[in-house]
Amino acid sequence: MKKVPVITAREAAELVKDNMTLTSSGFVASCMPEALTSAVEERFLETSSPKDLTVFYAAAQGNRDGSGADHFAHEGLIKRVIGGHYNMVPKLGEMILANKIEGYNFPQGTLAQLYRDIAGHKLGTITHVGLNTFADPRIEGGKLNDITKEDLVEVIEVLGEEKLIYKSIHLDIGFIRGTYADEYGNVTLDHEVASTEVTSMAQAVKNCGGKVVVQVEKVVKGGSLDPKLVKIPGIYVDYIVVAENKEDHEQCRGCEYDGAMSGEFKIPLDGGEAAKLDAKKIIGRRAALELEENTVVNLGIGAPEYVATVANEEGIGDYMTLTVEAGPIGGIPQGGAKFGGSVNPDCILDQPYQFDFYDGAGVDLAFLGLAQADSHGNINVSKFGPRIAGCGGFINITQNAKKVFYCGTFTAGGLKTEVKDGKLVINQEGKSVKFLKDVEQITFSGEYANKIKQPVMYITERAVFELKEDGMHLVEVAPGIDVKTQVLDLMDFEPIIDGEPKLMDMRIFRDEVMGLKK
Repeated sequence: MKKVPVITAREAAELVKDNMTLTSSGFVASCMPEALTSAVEERFLETSSPKDLTVFYAAAQGNRDGSGADHFAHEGLIKRVIGGHYNMVPKLGEMILANKIEGYNFPQGTLAQLYRDIAGHKLGTITHVGLNTFADPRIEGGKLNDITKEDLVEVIEVLGEEKLIYKSIHLDIGFIRGTYADEYGNVTLDHEVASTEVTSMAQAVKNCGGKVVVQVEKVVKGGSLDPKLVKIPGIYVDYIVVAENKEDHEQCRGCEYDGAMSGEFKIPLDGGEAAKLDAKKIIGRRAALELEENTVVNLGIGAPEYVATVANEEGIGDYMTLTVEAGPIGGIPQGGAKFGGSVNPDCILDQPYQFDFYDGAGVDLAFLGLAQADSHGNINVSKFGPRIAGCGGFINITQNAKKVFYCGTFTAGGLKTEVKDGKLVINQEGKSVKFLKDVEQITFSGEYANKIKQPVMYITERAVFELKEDGMHLVEVAPGIDVKTQVLDLMDFEPIIDGEPKLMDMRIFRDEVMGLKK
């Protein structure tokens, strides 16, 4: 095999020409080729070149600190961005909202799968994922502002079924991160928390006739890497860049290396102290009542994380196997800058394979966040007034899980609660109403859920709702809560109530183990 050239990050940046489409790896604050993306930014600030790039990525890439895809957030440097999530790259979001660049948001899992279809020279990714959501061209087509005109997704009929096709994109250059590369360009991911979609990305760029550049920690002797651990073979790789600065190659940005996340070893875990009985724990307790043995589960960030906390306190943590869309299966999913990784995982799959499983209803129970809900059962977690969050893997997960539970406080912004004598007390109401007549953007479609007969529940600290064919039903209320003043008056629509709502399980509001294992 021919040895692959080792170049500097600046030399890699010089490979990027005007009007190219650049794609990069990364998942939130992990797996990002920071030396490469920051070099493109530095070159542009010094020389005003390259110009008018299209940037394409699948998952969130950044830590809200200018890292990741936010390195490209400069007028003139880019003209279009196609991404799965924007909450961690606020500068890009601001440029999109200001109509300075074109912006698209599509389901993260579908974009991860799209790399494989680009590699295979297919027309695009054909899927049901996104139907009846904002990604559907009959609603918004994933377009995020007024200057974004081109249709990158279309509705088609295949064998009598309605599908979406997300069109293939020509890729000119790929910036990818690995751990070790040998002299022939074979790359392993020993220290990464996930393999994401790097194999498919390298294949896609290479088969488009583009250049693949991989950032690594170290170059080792040719042939010395375990071939079973090589995720990117040298035949896909054009150049290697060794990260000179440690901060450009942190396992998770701002965090120390943790071998328990990369599979180097496993660490003992203890239950720790019981969590305080606050609103989020109440939500977690009510949601935990829905757990079943031997289930595959996906947990969102925030209130849904308390499902695992409660399950462990109750001694039923082994009822479920937790999964993360980045690829980890089993173990304990991490949050913050470490989101995307798990401590003590049993397996780390490539992200496209993980989403194949998700899209095919492999997840039994999904517990996701509740930002906005409406009378039709729709959920919005992707766009709020002047802020673009993006859908990430939310659509893939929620549209396909066998059962989905939305977990969040009933109101937002300053809510204060306590439990007294087994009853919930609202000391201060939140400033923002979450249950609206119509959500700002449809990230989850109640109409589609009813069409496929998917069970959907909305769990808050004071009330529980279920989606049925005729709309949202109020089915449970917490002890101590006045239905009219503390529930109905704080909603922009009137839910359907069949008789008197049941009281939520009284065990939820006692500061002791609920006894779920029994």
